[in-house]
Amino acid sequence: MSGYDASAPTRVVVGVSGSLGSVTALCRAADEARRREAELWPVLAWQPPGGELAARRSPTPPQLAAEWQQTARERLLDVLDRVFGDARPDVPLHGVVARATPGLALVETADREDDILVLGAGRRGWGRPFSGRVTRYCLARAHCPVLAIPPSPLEDTLASAHRRNTWHLPLDVRQLSS
Repeated sequence: MSGYDASAPTRVVVGVSGSLGSVTALCRAADEARRREAELWPVLAWQPPGGELAARRSPTPPQLAAEWQQTARERLLDVLDRVFGDARPDVPLHGVVARATPGLALVETADREDDILVLGAGRRGWGRPFSGRVTRYCLARAHCPVLAIPPSPLEDTLASAHRRNTWHLPLDVRQLSS
């Protein structure tokens, strides 16, 4: 393990992107950190537009890369603010913004055996061909326990309402009485 220190406190590392699944995972990770008296490490991974391969072909000016890093930092702070508001979790919080793919950033951050890695598992299906790839990557490569949080049942309802509103479809009121 790189950087392993037996005296270091347990860390609960969680992937954060702002999606509903990552917000659910962040809430569960905060609960786990409180329960275990551990530190909470939310991780937001970012890559340059077009990915690292495009950035290698055409080098990015340092000030532009710094801007993208700052945008990612602001996005992480925004998610933390929306989830916790002024009532920060009563555990030590260490936000991480990493320039890497999400799976790699999470596995490299959760690099100790006593860490716990929490992920939003996401939905699979025809409409989501790449859903779950970060979860699969982390399950295959993490050196610590991985807790994959299934999507909230509310996620399908919200997605359905969003599609209905996008396409301006009428609401069937018979569905409301359950």
